[in-house]
Amino acid sequence: MSAYLIPANEYRRVRWKNGLGWTREILREPEQDDWHWRLSIAEIEQDADFSTFPGIERELVLLRGNGLRLCFDDSTVTLDPPHGRYRFAGEQRVRGELVDGLTHDFNLMWRRDTITAELLHRPLVGSMLFFVDAQTQWAIHLLAGQARFDSSEDLPPLFAGDTAVLPAQPQRGRYALQGGGELLAIRIQSRDAAQ
Repeated sequence: MSAYLIPANEYRRVRWKNGLGWTREILREPEQDDWHWRLSIAEIEQDADFSTFPGIERELVLLRGNGLRLCFDDSTVTLDPPHGRYRFAGEQRVRGELVDGLTHDFNLMWRRDTITAELLHRPLVGSMLFFVDAQTQWAIHLLAGQARFDSSEDLPPLFAGDTAVLPAQPQRGRYALQGGGELLAIRIQSRDAAQ
């Protein structure tokens, strides 16, 4: 599969699994319900219990708003602006409480027995390289600015809020991203490759 771009205006707005909120789903891989990994942006408009996801690891990154408290049974973690983040197990019961007004929160979820995932928050100044192979793929979510992959890739430019997907390939491949701004880079690997 070739690399592709998902513009922000094509994300699908869907209800949370527990029906208490909305999320804009960027992608799920594979597409069916028992996905291995998923990217979305939760729109949290009021205090609410989060859905539980047994067998899933989660990482949240605050994208917009004045902060979000994650209230677990035995602790509380606050995601502060500009991009507070926290990783936790999907089985945990957690309630989201708004600090001061609505938030948008980037949500990476992955099935821990199948794959490993790493989320990197980086400035983009000039050029950044990403490598894929048979076991490694990337998703690049542009937080701010503009960027474009080098001329060998037939991809449109990225604008703030867009996501590019660089799928695993049988042979090692290289992608050069040029531009300025800020991004989240998500590396997805099969668990066998990561060990």
